[in-house]
Amino acid sequence: MAEGFNTEDMLDMYLFENTQLLEQLQETVLEQKDADYFDEDSINEIFRTMHTIKGSSGIMMFDNITKISHKLEDVFYYLRESQPHNVPHLELVDHVLEVESFISEELEKIQNGDSADGDPSEIIERLDEFLNRIKNGVPGGAKEPEVENKHEEPKHFYIAPVATSASRFFRIYITFYPETEMANVHAYKTVYALKEVAEDLLYSPEDLISDESSSETILHDGFKMLLQAQCSEDELREIIGVGYDIKKVDIYECRAEEFLQGFDFGEHNATNIDLESSVEDIESRIKDAESLEPNTKEEKKKPEKPKIAPGDFVIQSREPGKQKKLAKDKPKGEKASFISVNVSKMDQLMELIGELVISESVVLQNPDLKVPGLNLNSFNKAAAQLSKISTDLQNVIMSMRMVPLTNTFQKMNRIVFDVSRKLGKDIEFEMVGEHTEVDKNIIEHISDPLMHLVRNAVDHGIETNAERIDSGKPDKGKVTLSAKTEAGKVWISVEDNGAGLDREKILAKAKNQGLLDGSKPDAAYTDKEVYQFITLPGFSTNEKVTEYSGRGVGMDVVVQNLQAIGGTLDIESSPGMGSVMSLKIPLTLAIIDGIVMETGGSAFVMETGVIKEFIRVKEEMMIHEPSGEEYIMIRGECYPVLRLGKWYGLEEYKDSVEDGVMLILEVEDKKICLFVDKLIGEQEIVVKPIPSYIKKVRGLSGCTQLGDGSIALILDAGGLLE
Repeated sequence: MAEGFNTEDMLDMYLFENTQLLEQLQETVLEQKDADYFDEDSINEIFRTMHTIKGSSGIMMFDNITKISHKLEDVFYYLRESQPHNVPHLELVDHVLEVESFISEELEKIQNGDSADGDPSEIIERLDEFLNRIKNGVPGGAKEPEVENKHEEPKHFYIAPVATSASRFFRIYITFYPETEMANVHAYKTVYALKEVAEDLLYSPEDLISDESSSETILHDGFKMLLQAQCSEDELREIIGVGYDIKKVDIYECRAEEFLQGFDFGEHNATNIDLESSVEDIESRIKDAESLEPNTKEEKKKPEKPKIAPGDFVIQSREPGKQKKLAKDKPKGEKASFISVNVSKMDQLMELIGELVISESVVLQNPDLKVPGLNLNSFNKAAAQLSKISTDLQNVIMSMRMVPLTNTFQKMNRIVFDVSRKLGKDIEFEMVGEHTEVDKNIIEHISDPLMHLVRNAVDHGIETNAERIDSGKPDKGKVTLSAKTEAGKVWISVEDNGAGLDREKILAKAKNQGLLDGSKPDAAYTDKEVYQFITLPGFSTNEKVTEYSGRGVGMDVVVQNLQAIGGTLDIESSPGMGSVMSLKIPLTLAIIDGIVMETGGSAFVMETGVIKEFIRVKEEMMIHEPSGEEYIMIRGECYPVLRLGKWYGLEEYKDSVEDGVMLILEVEDKKICLFVDKLIGEQEIVVKPIPSYIKKVRGLSGCTQLGDGSIALILDAGGLLE
């Protein structure tokens, strides 16, 4: 379909921009799904979105996307022009989301290198039926013949001029950055954007798409347009905008006679002034223009908006032997504020920053620096500056990788809407803290867990409308998705006001599967212990397998994905009131602040966020149980003790607690004292995964390289507390 275009850059731009448009479309629709109708701004926005997708898909020759977007554009064209009052809103929302899903699937195929071969004919038929239905329902008897929103090939786009007393005429000159790729496509996007306000629109060069050489022409000579419209210059500038491709936009209002002269802007206009020409040449050209148009001098005295306002330019001398030129007295405008960067390049850059941190530690902790008698004052100053720069660099790179959870939360909004509609449940969805920023890699790992939790909340948690009424609860259920950051962690909660978890039902299922300890009575299990059973593989209390649940794999996937990134799942529930599923995940996986310690000649690292206190203890504070378990009393509170050397079977670790250091660790209200031989210091740690050929060891989450080149294992506090 798009074989005629052999440029990957053009395809990448198409995919990126249309993906962004579809995300905005979905957000707009879901925001107003509970309203009675789409407001005027939303109708215009959806119309413009489908119009843009239709145009760009037509250029790329993705016919199926062009057809379906054109049909939905027809629907909103009618809504915009006729403003009917009998539109079934939820049905319209379903249609828009159905089109969005179809186009998204096609874009995903294109992204994967497959053909966009989806058949939109059934969706188009339903849209036709919907459009005819709302047209026939317009009150007033006889209907005016409707103006069809006909699709024309981009090459033949033209709007017939209909000048009125309110019409204004503009000459527009757009300058692109010299390095802009596919300037012809960017220029054509501007043409499509102006189509919304244009009464008449011409542009040069005319053959933008089929003539590839037009891109070079635009970069060299600029892109010219003649526009007839009923809007102001400020409105035009807002429509065109200045971004990463457009360097400058010049707009001049002119008379109708000048407009009809076409693209010959004339020497009397500032558009043809060459800044590299000499002052003498410019003055000569102005005199020639005045001699050719003696009758227009008085008219030119009328206030206009010339491209070069008085004072914008000054005479600036060039190097000796060279002629003078006109030069801007204002500094050159900066380039775009935002650019798109491939994620793989960001990953590579993050890895290089990690290697830089390691190399910095190697330099600053070099044994050669410990030679007695060395004067290291200058070195220490330089080292401090290097450490500051590397830390700032890490922070900048980390901030570049941080993205808000907004898009992820909006996907959950869509899931709640779709599932609740199919299940016949009336459910309100609320988002809190959706602008919380998280590392992009983290977001990729939590998308599936969130989807399972949200589906469970809608399917398992929220009762049917009839059941809610019978139990005296509001007939409308509610699912709340919230996020916040705290102590270097991100907390994401999925809360529902449904029936809550059934403790007895879970225990009965666990007993049938042989998960309970026969010597332990049911009452001895805490609620948290009981609720954790639902995260085991194959465990489900649903007696009937549905489209969304009942197979016993959802919660298992949630836990596995969270464990892969060092996260945990906490479950709380109140019978008849609802449940809260909380995900605790790290902000980033790349670089952490850690405490380096040593036990039995081996180095370990613990993240500083889980360490609450370091303490020296006496032997009389220890409590030894006959079973071998040890506890310690600190300020009247009893803590279990874990000796790290004994835990991993190391040799030559210190046995007496008075010779080592105790670390009080706290994870999710659980506390433990970790006994190590000695502390080495605090250090920024570059997290590296444990090689796949090493069997997973409880209590370890990764490894890192220290300044002396040795390898240290990164401890997982959650694993030690299990």
